[in-house]
Amino acid sequence: MAGSSKGVKKTNAARRLDELGVAYELIRFDFDERDLSAERAASDIGLPFELVYKTLVLRGDKTGVIEACVPAGLELDLKALAALSGNKSVTMVNIRELRDLTGYDRGGCSPIGRKNYPVYIYEDALNHERIAINAGARGLLFLMSPRDLIRVTGAAAGGIAYLP
Repeated sequence: MAGSSKGVKKTNAARRLDELGVAYELIRFDFDERDLSAERAASDIGLPFELVYKTLVLRGDKTGVIEACVPAGLELDLKALAALSGNKSVTMVNIRELRDLTGYDRGGCSPIGRKNYPVYIYEDALNHERIAINAGARGLLFLMSPRDLIRVTGAAAGGIAYLP
């Protein structure tokens, strides 16, 4: 069975998973405009940080726009991401570019959806049966298999995060 929405309006990312027959659960939570962090989302929905992944949008010096998915509570390792993605360096995109590049607002970026940028995910995701990842809107997460996420996005897994 594809997604379970429990009365939540589906996003383009959810419709994409439905088209592919990928199982997921949509989790809605009240977000705070002043704190759109994955850490806040994890606390709000009662999941440990290591299960709630944030999607970051970056630009590689050779590849252009890429996305990285790392768990709440960890920092993105820019050097490791650059190496994994075939770049010499990567930098975060300016927040003003986010909507034009991805079709999503800050705090609502999903690696699934409107644009097909290369995706890189922290390898520890594969140690879990399910992880939470943004579903394409603020206050809305997918709870899904990390293997399905990798299959759908073509993501490469690697050691791209560290404890600050």
